[in-house]
Amino acid sequence: MPAKLDEIDRRILRALQRDGRLQNNELAQEVGLSPSPCLRRVRLLEEAGVIERYVAVVSAAQVGIGTTLFTRVWLTAQDADTIERFIAAMKRLPQVMECYIMLGDCDALLRVVVEDLADYRRFQTRHLTRDNGIQNVKTDLPSEVVKQSYALPV
Repeated sequence: MPAKLDEIDRRILRALQRDGRLQNNELAQEVGLSPSPCLRRVRLLEEAGVIERYVAVVSAAQVGIGTTLFTRVWLTAQDADTIERFIAAMKRLPQVMECYIMLGDCDALLRVVVEDLADYRRFQTRHLTRDNGIQNVKTDLPSEVVKQSYALPV
């Protein structure tokens, strides 16, 4: 069940999504609270699982992982064992940034990051295989990133 959030909670979340390194005093001032109640609200949001964790957003290009591909996957079967084997394999692969089990044409959709297309080809031939429950793969290469956001519209 979703958490009940008031406007102050939403302001806290918007501010922390914009800058997760905000000090409590700065955050309190920005959302219109004194520091103590602000810290208490942040802790409650953390304890409730609304704030899952804090991360640094790293520039993929700056660390040599400048190619993002979207891969549609069709599994060898729809049984629980095949799906679980596939899920376990995808969770182990650091190149798989996102993995969704889909309803519709394909069985899964992956967002994969690699150094370049040759690196993706190696990744595909080693990991997107029948051993991991995969029958067929179709890969799409975006030509331009129009929008990429990590902040939810709260």
